[in-house]
Amino acid sequence: MSDPQETPDLCVAIVACNAERTIERTLRSVEPIARRVVVYDSGSTDRTPDLCRTHGAEVVERRWEGYAIQKQLAMEHCDAAWVLSMDSDESLDEQLIDAVRRVVCADDPEVAGYAMNRRVWFDGRELRHVWQPEWRTRLVRPATARWTGYEPHPYLEVDGVVRRLPGTMRHDAFASISDMLSRHVGHGLTTAQSYYEMGRRGSTLKLAVSPLAAVLKQLVIKRAFLDGWMGWAGALATGVYVATKQMRLLELHAAAERGP
Repeated sequence: MSDPQETPDLCVAIVACNAERTIERTLRSVEPIARRVVVYDSGSTDRTPDLCRTHGAEVVERRWEGYAIQKQLAMEHCDAAWVLSMDSDESLDEQLIDAVRRVVCADDPEVAGYAMNRRVWFDGRELRHVWQPEWRTRLVRPATARWTGYEPHPYLEVDGVVRRLPGTMRHDAFASISDMLSRHVGHGLTTAQSYYEMGRRGSTLKLAVSPLAAVLKQLVIKRAFLDGWMGWAGALATGVYVATKQMRLLELHAAAERGP
């Protein structure tokens, strides 16, 4: 960790679990700018906590209670004027590091938060089209922000002006195609449960149309095919996510209508 006298008044809040594949890249990327790094670990059984401590981060062990709750608790644990919230598979490129340093040091009183574009890396390559752009508000004044939304898609709600930063947040989301597919299926199931609890309903029409529409959006509008076979894989995985979500939502409502 850098000398506190040489770094901005910035604390980094990270949520993690079994993230030894990516956590070191995450920690190295914020070392030049973070006065303090707090990692909320939800029961890792690999080397994640040890790697975090090796890099000077404070590790807080807490059972998993959901994305929004875990991220909110991690942010509240920070004591700086600005907090950068990150996942354990995200890291900042040099341009974004410089931008974060600049705006935190400037401390513009008219700005409450900053968004950054997140871009997936897969198999050692940056995907420039599929899922792009993916702006995420992550750098905030903690007193003006809170994590909200539904599982597994929380977001930072900010009371005030939010501006965008240049640079890229690298997202090493998937270790393999099987990992990509399993995550999309898992997120689809979780989203369906959230939708059900919010009273949203699915339909056979949505099941028939929505997955194809999601794939075409990535291929035609986002031009995912320019990312090669990995862009095609990402587009099709998006369709798998949407199909899973719709199927599970239909199943949940059908079970409720049948009763015990």
